[in-house]
Amino acid sequence: MLDMPLERITVEPSNPATSCVIWLHGLGDSGAGFAPVVPALGLSVDHSIRFVFPHAPEQAVTINGGYIMRAWYDIKSMDLHDRADMTGVLESEELINALVDEQIALGISPDQIVLAGFSQGGVMSLFCGLRLKHKLAGIMALSCYLPTANKMPVDLASENSTTPILQQHGTQDEVVPLNAGIMAFELLKSQGYATEWQTYDMGHNVLPEQLQDISKWLQTVLN
Repeated sequence: MLDMPLERITVEPSNPATSCVIWLHGLGDSGAGFAPVVPALGLSVDHSIRFVFPHAPEQAVTINGGYIMRAWYDIKSMDLHDRADMTGVLESEELINALVDEQIALGISPDQIVLAGFSQGGVMSLFCGLRLKHKLAGIMALSCYLPTANKMPVDLASENSTTPILQQHGTQDEVVPLNAGIMAFELLKSQGYATEWQTYDMGHNVLPEQLQDISKWLQTVLN
């Protein structure tokens, strides 16, 4: 799985890119699921943000009867404290870190890179961002949780101890309970992380109103 770089959809700005958002999709989706949000963000026509929407590898997912689908890691059960297969999380972390390194090699400064994700992708954006040895512009975690539940991941990177974090969640989320997101937020806050919490009257999805807030935040953290 680690030999090949992740396939992805890349949306280039009209100007030469000076920053990048790497946006990770949820379980069973693909990069194509979120690529359409770029025009919906309402960014200025002369923005310089490259958007990268990678496709997760295909693998069997236990809670779905072993059905093979795109997933960043196996979900073993619905128990938040034993949900994420940490071996898979660590394997995907390597693939995502390689994406970050690729953008740096293309001339994007790491402090102009945002790691974003929804659901399983949000779990990965949080986990990878907290452990990444490059200083990021920001970490965006939508409708998700920490894979380590009520404990911080090990090997936290001091480089991202002050990085802005945006956490958003639906109050009616039927897939990732609201309290799972709150648990992650309160844990991060207790450890001194600069995280912002926003909720919306929605289920496990993304709203136009939410995209407006994301757009504002992105324009704040990316120069």
